[in-house]
Amino acid sequence: MKKKMYPDARTALAGLLKDGMMIMAGGFGLCGIPESLIAAIRESGVKNLTVVSNNAGIDGVGLGLLLDSRQIKKMIASYVGENKVFAQQYLAGELEIEFNPQGTLAERIRAGGAGVPAFFTRTGVGTDIAKGKEEREFGGERYIMERGLVADLSIVHAWKGDTEGNLVYRKTARNFNPMMATAGKVTVAEVEHLFEPGQIDPDHIVTPGVFVQRLIHVPNATKHIEQRTVRKRVAAAATGGEV
Repeated sequence: MKKKMYPDARTALAGLLKDGMMIMAGGFGLCGIPESLIAAIRESGVKNLTVVSNNAGIDGVGLGLLLDSRQIKKMIASYVGENKVFAQQYLAGELEIEFNPQGTLAERIRAGGAGVPAFFTRTGVGTDIAKGKEEREFGGERYIMERGLVADLSIVHAWKGDTEGNLVYRKTARNFNPMMATAGKVTVAEVEHLFEPGQIDPDHIVTPGVFVQRLIHVPNATKHIEQRTVRKRVAAAATGGEV
């Protein structure tokens, strides 16, 4: 069996990247994004990419790096409101967008990973989302058809993993990563904590290693905060203690 571990993101992506390919990138905002792998894609210079992701990061961080370098031709996403570069390129006609309701996007990815080519949903019926899509009636309700998504490459970030590619995600950093890991023809994962096979409780594994072809260890992954919200300290109570 071919070993899945690679020394760094550049070598893990070697031979996988090509112009015009579709890439799925895990994460939600800046939470759970495969930052090392995104940086390596930027360094490769590959262009005309179609990228599937919940959103496009923020300016200069995450997928924002690939927008800055104009390597993305099309985004399939559900939300892009935090990225000014994204808005500028879209309004200038330099970037294509395929918007999806968030649940529809998640199901398109899950369906692709499960080998389901298409499904019907009520979400978007009667709106611009439905334009050009097949429509049917079930039980007296109208539904539109959505296609499953399968990418040439999926890049994901996990909290823990073993050298066989079994992955565990941490809390909300789980988000789109498990679905995308199943929906790529090739999946490359970066993990914060690396273990040997058998050291992770099988009941805790979210993504089985069969879905992961390549793996890198990122022990010092940066944890960006998209929007920091803090509460002002309340004045000391009459008793002299802090509230």
